[in-house]
Amino acid sequence: MLDRVTEEMPISRRPGPRPLPFHLMAQVTSLMSSCIVLPHWKSGSLNWKPASPSENELRHLIARQDGVLFHRALTEEGGRRFGDFLKAVDRYRRHPYRRSLPVMPTIWRQGGMSLLDYGDPASPGQPILVVPSLINRAYILDLRARRSLVRWLGGRGFRPFLVDWGAPGEDELGFGLDPYVALRLSSMLDRVLAVAGRPVLLGYCMGGLLSLALAALRQKDLLGQVLMATPWDFHSPCQRLAPADSLRQALRGQSLLSPDMLQILFALGDPLAVERKFRQFGQLQAGSAAARNFVAVEDWVNDCVPLTTEVAEETLMGWYGENRPAKGEWRVGGETVDPTGNHLPTLLVIPTRDRIVPAEQAWPLVNLLPAARHLSVVGGHIGMVVGPRAVTEIYNPIAKSIRMMSKPT
Repeated sequence: MLDRVTEEMPISRRPGPRPLPFHLMAQVTSLMSSCIVLPHWKSGSLNWKPASPSENELRHLIARQDGVLFHRALTEEGGRRFGDFLKAVDRYRRHPYRRSLPVMPTIWRQGGMSLLDYGDPASPGQPILVVPSLINRAYILDLRARRSLVRWLGGRGFRPFLVDWGAPGEDELGFGLDPYVALRLSSMLDRVLAVAGRPVLLGYCMGGLLSLALAALRQKDLLGQVLMATPWDFHSPCQRLAPADSLRQALRGQSLLSPDMLQILFALGDPLAVERKFRQFGQLQAGSAAARNFVAVEDWVNDCVPLTTEVAEETLMGWYGENRPAKGEWRVGGETVDPTGNHLPTLLVIPTRDRIVPAEQAWPLVNLLPAARHLSVVGGHIGMVVGPRAVTEIYNPIAKSIRMMSKPT
């Protein structure tokens, strides 16, 4: 079954980009603030550090313009951009595309989590345990009929099993990373071993870190690992998601960190990114493949799930804030997650244009994992798995590496 796109189907407006009031306010503030700061910037009163040559050149250029006319033009440009943003958001929310793919069999379920079988049970193909992030839905790896890593692997004779973390249920409200890995992910591995044999791990983003943690506990039960856009050194380059005090305040008295709060925290890293991508979407033909791809990805982005308070503290403060993995201070199931002790044959897929996991955060694993090879690809965090070159540049090399890992030694 192909993706369903029809003008006749009933269309309800999407809630995104989430949270919509925040993004609207952020764009008004960002675009209109130029008019407010212009007089102070021209006078140099906003300079907290020496101005760059390009900044000085721009200041001199503006100084030669008619002040009233320039201010009017700046105001009009800000209004035009905001108007374009509003039109693009409305166009996205009304777009007829809806994801519709066959539901795959569930071979394991506990709490809000399940394990989906994307292979042929009658096929002896190499099993692959695919581990996505806890934050966004697993179907980024099964986004569309022609942009699905797990379906593509299944169609090439492998037997992929996709971990679907779901949203935390009552049983998981107190979970941190330890029970997610040592209890649930380990239990899924037991199920794969029982029905298909020793798998290769394939972890994406945060799922790569969870895969490394599982390997620290169950290395003998695995054949190898593929880690895609997996961070390790969160302070290379220096990065802070949000001040620790703000995060603690947001989490105080809560059992879950809401999806909207998560979206705000990530948006704060680049407040204009949403405006840029929606204005680009607004220039696409509504019925084009590029427009459908944008809507499919944006639907997934806005379909994130809450994190338990414990996981939020461990990741946002323990990883981003304190850099525990790189410092050797991250422990799961009583074991330190130490890549130097992980001797599994490994393929590291590192995109060069990744703004979510900068390449500098992933590169340390190339030297830390004893049996690692790396594949550097031109692309972003999401484009690497669902972009137009994903099959040739990502899927094929992954399949080749997994076949090598599966050969008897």
